[in-house]
Amino acid sequence: MTGHFEPQPGGGAAVPLDEVEISILRSLAVQLMELLGPGEEAGESESDDLLASIFNDGPSEPPADPVLARLLPDAYGGPDLVPDDDVRAASAEFRRYTENDLRSRKREDALALIRALDTLAPAGDRATLRLDPGECRQWLGALNDLRLAIGTRLEVTDEEDGGELLRLPDSDPRKPMVMAYLWLGGLQETLVESLMG
Repeated sequence: MTGHFEPQPGGGAAVPLDEVEISILRSLAVQLMELLGPGEEAGESESDDLLASIFNDGPSEPPADPVLARLLPDAYGGPDLVPDDDVRAASAEFRRYTENDLRSRKREDALALIRALDTLAPAGDRATLRLDPGECRQWLGALNDLRLAIGTRLEVTDEEDGGELLRLPDSDPRKPMVMAYLWLGGLQETLVESLMG
C-alpha cells in the first residue's frame, strides 16, 4: 500500500489504487457505516427531514463503545473528566442536539468514499481515483474517522504509539490493522498537502 494523493489542475486530488487497496478502503468504510448505525428512514421528504431534524432529540449520554465515544466526543470533556454537574448537564444537552447530525455527516463521508471507489475499474494493476474539491473534503472526513476508529481499537494515544506498533512481529494479530492505520495516515497527509499546494 504505497499510493499517495497528488494535486490536480483546477483543484482536487488524485491517487492510484490497486484492487487490494480499493477493497480495504471500501471494507473499512462499510464497517464504519455499520458502527455509526442506520441513517434516515427511506421515503421521507426533504421538508419532513428538516422538521424532524429540528424536533428530533438525539442521545444525551456518550456511546458505550470506545470507538463511537471517540468519533462522537463530549463537548465539554466528558462525564468522567468533569466533576461539575452543570458542565455535565450542558454536555448532555449539547450531545442531544448535535449527535444525530454528526453521525449523519460521518455516514455521508463514508458513503462518498464508497461511491467514489465503486466508480473505479482497475485497468491491469491499478486505477486512478480523481476527486473534486468537495469529494476531497468528504474523503478527509472519512479517512480521519477511519484512523480514529482503528487507532482507538489499537489503543493508540499519540503518534509515537503508531511507531511502536509498527515494530510488532508479523505474527501479531494487530499487525494488519497497524499497517492499515499507518497507510490511512499517509493517504490523509498527502490529501491535505494536495489541497494546500
